[in-house]
Amino acid sequence: MSNHFNLWIAHDGYFGLFLLMLLESACIPIPSEVVVPYAGYLSHQGALSIVPVILVATLANVVGGYIAYMIGYYGGRPFVLKYGRFILLNPHHLEKAEQWFAKYGEITVFLGRLVPAVRTFVSLPAGMAKMRLGKFLFYSFLGSLPWNIALTIAGYQLTAHFDIIDKHLKPLSTIGAVILGLAVLWFWFGQRSRRINRNL
Repeated sequence: MSNHFNLWIAHDGYFGLFLLMLLESACIPIPSEVVVPYAGYLSHQGALSIVPVILVATLANVVGGYIAYMIGYYGGRPFVLKYGRFILLNPHHLEKAEQWFAKYGEITVFLGRLVPAVRTFVSLPAGMAKMRLGKFLFYSFLGSLPWNIALTIAGYQLTAHFDIIDKHLKPLSTIGAVILGLAVLWFWFGQRSRRINRNL
């Protein structure tokens, strides 16, 4: 799935980035932790520019958040719970966002934008609580901006120093692959042994 997102950005540039980040903030669970660093990588390659990447991603977050806010504002909790499953939103996601909103109030819109998973759904309780739209948009922008700056620069810097990182991570990758292989074998033999015992 991540490869599809990255191909989308590589093909459609800023428009692809805008659409993906808009969907993420409109409660579609698209990982900005994958999308934005890749845009940062493309900035290092010269296909995109770093400042427009940050601004496009941030604007998309605000627009997507506005859509989710309006859904919460006009639909309320029953609507969100009824139709949320179509966008992979389950009651736990909503409850987590509501708990943040109940605990921290309107500043949750700012804080939630800096927390993975919460950032995707934080606009819904803001809309349900009838938070003032101007304040909501302001906090959405303030919270989205540092998140996108950090992810874009991370993607840019990781690309710039990829050879060094690859040199240090390669032994760990080999160890990880061996451990994963042993875990799969252990699981397979465990399942097989349980089936044999049941048949006996």
